[in-house]
Amino acid sequence: MLDALRRVLQALWGAVRRAGSLLYTAVAWPLRARHSEAGRRAYLFRGAVALVVLVLIAAYAQFFWRTQVWNGFDPAFAKAYGFADRKVAAGQQVGDKPGTCQNSAIVTTVADLTDFNVNQNDWVSSALLYKLGFFGLDWDDTPFFDNKASFQRGVNQVARRVGIVLADDLGRVRGTSGINTDLQDARGNIQFNEGTWYFGANPFGFKTPTPSYYRAAISSWRKFNSSLETCNAVFDARADNLVKLLDGLASDLGNTSDILRRRSEEHGGGWFDTRADDRFWFAYGQLYGQYALFQAARADFIDVVRERNLTAIWAELEKQFESALRIQPLIVSNGSEDGIFMPNHLSTMGFYTLRVRANMVELRAVLQR
Repeated sequence: MLDALRRVLQALWGAVRRAGSLLYTAVAWPLRARHSEAGRRAYLFRGAVALVVLVLIAAYAQFFWRTQVWNGFDPAFAKAYGFADRKVAAGQQVGDKPGTCQNSAIVTTVADLTDFNVNQNDWVSSALLYKLGFFGLDWDDTPFFDNKASFQRGVNQVARRVGIVLADDLGRVRGTSGINTDLQDARGNIQFNEGTWYFGANPFGFKTPTPSYYRAAISSWRKFNSSLETCNAVFDARADNLVKLLDGLASDLGNTSDILRRRSEEHGGGWFDTRADDRFWFAYGQLYGQYALFQAARADFIDVVRERNLTAIWAELEKQFESALRIQPLIVSNGSEDGIFMPNHLSTMGFYTLRVRANMVELRAVLQR
């Protein structure tokens, strides 16, 4: 009797437990489902945030590399061309070979300077992260990541000036013949805006970035030199054309020396002047490009140099370039001119810039006698 009652109670208890389990499942299942979905969403959100962070870290690591590593930097790079060994002016027949003329050292140099800017290195000024700045603040207003961009713009200023003189004067016979189409294309492309990315707001839409235009200029210059080598183009290496080249380059250095002077006089801060490095490295870039260019011009205008006895003056000019380009401070300071702990690198660079310009003016005076 007792055994039968025990079995009945056990069966009832089992039924109650099963019913309770079913009720719990019925009530908790929707909550579990929602919790599981929310968990999946949380994991997806965290994954997306992590991916964005990783992309930003990779992008800024690449940006750091592009702005801090200067590939191919060598103020004396033009010496490797052997321009000093040339015996024939640009555009003149080489030896007894008919249909073979000397190419232009100036064109070779300006093409390679631009190649150095956009192929051997990344063109910093049009990079997206450079354009976005530091939390909206222009990188040029900070002490970070802007030295290479300023240097490249200084080199590019030389290329722009030379591009104009080549198209308007050196690539034509006394300015009366038609403009060489390759030199004309190069002049237009090298003048293109320095900060254009793939997309812009003014005007709104997709764009061709700056480096593409500069690469097109390189191609046009090299095409011109190829035509010159086969005597199918003109390089008019006359004294008055050398004067025009000197005038343009000296004018650019005059503007730069004035920028250095005003920054030095109107601002201070020593190591903490965040714009001093921009001014310094822009000037350095100009001198870097012009030093190489004058070694090339000496070869292209070799007949003029001989006839006007310019060898000694030209050598002094190159010596001044070399002295200026030896100044490579780790941190640019805009302190007082007699400062010990905070020197004034802008005044020093301005001094050498004016020395170089004075030698150009002296060259010009001899050519006009």
